Amino acid sequence: MHWNSLSEFINMGGYGTYVWGSYLVTFVLLAAEVIALRARKRKLSQTVSNRERLETRDSKLETAL
Repeated sequence: MHWNSLSEFINMGGYGTYVWGSYLVTFVLLAAEVIALRARKRKLSQTVSNRERLETRDSKLETAL
């Protein structure tokens, strides 16, 4: 397609709302996925460090007895 102005490009022959809306939804979903992955990673990291700390504490208690 050939557009003569930026306005025509944004309008995309009357389908601009659907095209740009699709890009917006895709971007929002990708951003939400990245945020969810980071949150899961942070939670997993905290769980692992808590377990390591508990195991270290338990092993120290066993050796003290």
